[in-house]
This record gives sequence, structure tokens and C-alpha cells, in this order.
Amino acid sequence: MDPKPSHNLRQREQEELAAQQQQQTESKAVREFATPEELLRHDAAQTTVPPAIEERLQRSVAAEQKPKSWWQRLFAKE
Repeated sequence: MDPKPSHNLRQREQEELAAQQQQQTESKAVREFATPEELLRHDAAQTTVPPAIEERLQRSVAAEQKPKSWWQRLFAKE
């Protein structure tokens, strides 16, 4: 009998065990948020925005017109 399949099986079992332990460790790090806004802030801090998306978003925000206040709309000449 060839000892390699036994070795490969043990290695696979060890890798699966390590993956299970990793998942258990990650699942124990539970964090509760008081508000949805707090959750979104936490997620935003953990997420890296790709440079192309960041640039497009900045251009989009810059292209929007600043809303006029109520008194400017009231006295605006149309």
C-alpha cells in the first residue's frame, strides 16, 4: 500500500480542522450595535473603497447643485 494517500488524508483533515477553528474564533467576536448608523459607520471603517469608485463618487457629489434655502426659493425670480 502507498503511504501517500494516508498522508494526504491526514493533511486534509488538519486543514479542515484549522478552518473550523478559524470559523469558531471569528464567530466568537460578535459585536452588537445600538443603532443602524453605528453599524454602517463600523462597516465603512472596515471597507476599502476602490480608487475608481471613490473618484466617480467625488465627481458625482461635486456635480450636484447645493439645495437652496427656503428663503432663497421664496424670493427667487423665475
